[in-house]
Amino acid sequence: MRVLITSAIPYINGIKHLGNLVGSQLPADLYARFMRARGHEVMFLCATDEHGTPAELAATKAGKPVADFCAEMHEVQATIAKGFGMSFDHFGRSSSPQNRELTQYFAGKLAENDLIAEVTGKQVYSNADGRYLPDRYIEGTCPNCGYDGARGDQCENCTKQLDPTDLLEPRSAISGSTDLEVRDTKHLHLRQSTMVDQLEAWIDSKKDWPTLTTSIARKWLRDGDGLQDRGITRDLDWGVPVKNGTEDWPGMEGKVFYVWFDAPIEYIACAAEWAEANGKSEADWQRWWRTDKGADDVKYVQFMGKDNVPFHTLSFPVTILGSNEPWKLVDYIKSFNFLNYDGGQFSTSKGRGIFMDQALEILPADYWRWWLLSHAPENSDSEFTWENFQSSVNKDLANVLGNFISRITKFCRSKFSEAVPAAPLDAIAQERAGLWASLAPLIKEYETHMEAMEVRKSANTLRAIWVVGNEYLQNTAPWTVNKTDPEAAAAIVHVSLNLIRLFAVVSSPFIPHAAQQMMDDMHTDDWSWPEDESALSALSTDHAFTVPEVLFAKIDDETREGWAERFAGKRD
Repeated sequence: MRVLITSAIPYINGIKHLGNLVGSQLPADLYARFMRARGHEVMFLCATDEHGTPAELAATKAGKPVADFCAEMHEVQATIAKGFGMSFDHFGRSSSPQNRELTQYFAGKLAENDLIAEVTGKQVYSNADGRYLPDRYIEGTCPNCGYDGARGDQCENCTKQLDPTDLLEPRSAISGSTDLEVRDTKHLHLRQSTMVDQLEAWIDSKKDWPTLTTSIARKWLRDGDGLQDRGITRDLDWGVPVKNGTEDWPGMEGKVFYVWFDAPIEYIACAAEWAEANGKSEADWQRWWRTDKGADDVKYVQFMGKDNVPFHTLSFPVTILGSNEPWKLVDYIKSFNFLNYDGGQFSTSKGRGIFMDQALEILPADYWRWWLLSHAPENSDSEFTWENFQSSVNKDLANVLGNFISRITKFCRSKFSEAVPAAPLDAIAQERAGLWASLAPLIKEYETHMEAMEVRKSANTLRAIWVVGNEYLQNTAPWTVNKTDPEAAAAIVHVSLNLIRLFAVVSSPFIPHAAQQMMDDMHTDDWSWPEDESALSALSTDHAFTVPEVLFAKIDDETREGWAERFAGKRD
């Protein structure tokens, strides 16, 4: 199978917190790693979202030209993503030449198909700032839920899409000035309302989509006034210049495409960036994105937080469908609720919660990967607490997985050697068959959950697989058997050491760094997936290994309390 995977692209305006990570990039990486492990061809793409107000505001705050700021932050985000083990095939930039060209191309096709209208509308002008204010430059109170930090394009509290003129008590996000006035200005609008029936039929055909995804999509399609036409240009300097394909667009001089229009197109452009970066041809990336070039057999999966669902189920599909060209549409959208922090929300501005760079400073990535994925906010919002994090690390990673590996490798070294011990073949076969009988149904269950992108269920089943190892040692007690029947003990140890390799393989999508360490300690690079009980004989007699250092260290109460105080909310 060929699997195209995209994660919602993060804004360039700063380092993201763990709630951002678990809502898109991390589960996307989990799925990409699993699909590769099962032998499928995978293209996993992500990028930085570099246009629009957040980039300009952050660059101004940093005292840097916006292009320089974006280039620097792209490198920062790429480095942090690598630290967390994100296995992107390419991590692109929405400011790339490829995205500029494709965005202008799609705009031309949409205009050709009568899906773009020129609309003279009202836009907020700040007298204090001497400029028009794009949507995200305006803050105020949401008329829907009363949240006082809503932006002019969307309320992040209730996710309602807004226009700046909807806000109550609006103010400039640049200066804080309330000296605002509404002026006439002409912009391009995407005629989304003309495609409601087509969109609804497409969404209705996706019977296997998560309820969270479809419920949000249907809400925006039909609730209230239904899906509205949406402006796709703005009065800004930083962005993709407005063109009709390769031609200038009369009346749109000095304007750029609105970031929500060009950002999803970067998914496609990112593949073109990948091709250029790796010496590939246009055909090599188009086979992932155009059904007339080979993408008809691709399964395309998107991962995102619930606040991004309206754009990915409605607006971006309007762009794709409206082009009347054979571009690949998404097959499955895995959406997530929000991860909250210790009784409240993560806050970038207040520094409340753990940011990705800080997390890697205090613990290796796999500690975070395991907790975040095993507590992924799939069916409802979930909450990070330090007590829960400590408990999960200590019980799951240290006591279950780490304990098994430590016990069996140290026992083998003390009673045999640092190599897989020899034992009668019939004894090995008997131990192998019994252990596989316990593992096989769990591995099948794990595969089923992973293929269905059921993240928490997958984590629970993986932990159950680890538990089998400890239960096997308890039940067989090789340290006792060795006193009377060393050959029988050797057979138990022989199979148990092979179980370490099996654990590494099935655990690698969740904890790739630890899995690699387990493989290194067992002196093997055999990543073959366990299909039958022969997986428990991959390491043959006399195969050397190294008794590992502590795979996962426990977190003590004093350390936990120190972290809780440190991340309570004082980040600049």
